[in-house]
Amino acid sequence: MDVEKVFHMTAGVGETSYSRNSSLQKKASDMVKHVILETVEEVCLTTMPKSIGIADLGCSSGPNTLSNIKEIIETVHRTSGTNKIFPQTPAEFRVFLNDLPSNDFNAIFQALPEFHHQLKSGPSNIDIAAYPGSFYGRLFPDNCLHFIYSSYSLHWLSRIPRGIYDEDGKSMNKGNIYISEKSPPLVSKAYFEQFQEDFSLFLCSRSEELVSGGKMVLILLGREGLHHADRGNAFFWNILSMSLTNLINKGQVDKEKLDSYEVHFYAPCKEEIVDMVNREGYFEVDRLEMFEVEKNIVGNGMSYGTMVAMTVRAIQESMIAHHFGESIIDSLFEEYGRLVDEEMAKEEIRPITFLLVLRKL
Repeated sequence: MDVEKVFHMTAGVGETSYSRNSSLQKKASDMVKHVILETVEEVCLTTMPKSIGIADLGCSSGPNTLSNIKEIIETVHRTSGTNKIFPQTPAEFRVFLNDLPSNDFNAIFQALPEFHHQLKSGPSNIDIAAYPGSFYGRLFPDNCLHFIYSSYSLHWLSRIPRGIYDEDGKSMNKGNIYISEKSPPLVSKAYFEQFQEDFSLFLCSRSEELVSGGKMVLILLGREGLHHADRGNAFFWNILSMSLTNLINKGQVDKEKLDSYEVHFYAPCKEEIVDMVNREGYFEVDRLEMFEVEKNIVGNGMSYGTMVAMTVRAIQESMIAHHFGESIIDSLFEEYGRLVDEEMAKEEIRPITFLLVLRKL
């Protein structure tokens, strides 16, 4: 499966769209917003740009996209207006919104008039452009960016790891869509090696695009310890495998379809992230924090399991529909939400998120 051509958040503003089902991501961003804005201020004060370049990598198309950019621009404007060291607002704001070509960029640009209206008391010299393409490689000219922001994107790999397939091209991870307790050791090794390859390319590419002293704030899913199959983000994929197995038992899904489906996802641990950053040598870790998104944000009479199911559906529907067909989507995520609630009643599921702040050396 060609990930770049198939993978995208569910477009539009319908009930199952990413736009309507990204509150968990918004909550995480709000929890660390002070770090994001402090980092923007630090970049302004250390680089004092006359023209500032800002990029959102993996921007998607929901309400979070432009609201994040708005707050970043307002922070730069406020910092320059109140600080004697950096007294003048940059003459130009260059904002680059990046995601895969299949992303719903139209929805972003349709929201721009309201975005500019909300910023009418701030700077008017703001150029916003879409940059379709994978961030696992070069996207922008040399030394054109001062600040990079990426939220809930870097845990997505560029491809399904090659190492999970045998000589006949069949998956060695049968019955699972991600690393589980039942997965052969070669599976976790293959996923880790793909993460290393991708993250190395990401760091190298961004080091050439950022100015000296420029910074990145990266928010990504991870795991708490060295064990891959923990009761965190990996367990949510295990529940999706269980949901698909239940549909197999009902005759709605072929077993061969499940055995040939894997997710292009990897939840790194803290040690793996730090090791990669140090090994590549382009950046210094300013900050690395682990946190959990609060689970008490369920509204409209919706259970936690249902909310998780709607969130995962908005992210994975394009991939699942492409592989299994659209007919199973509703029943699959009803089953998924039910199983999440059942598991939560037995024992807490603790999906870990990392906040990583990197400074270019």
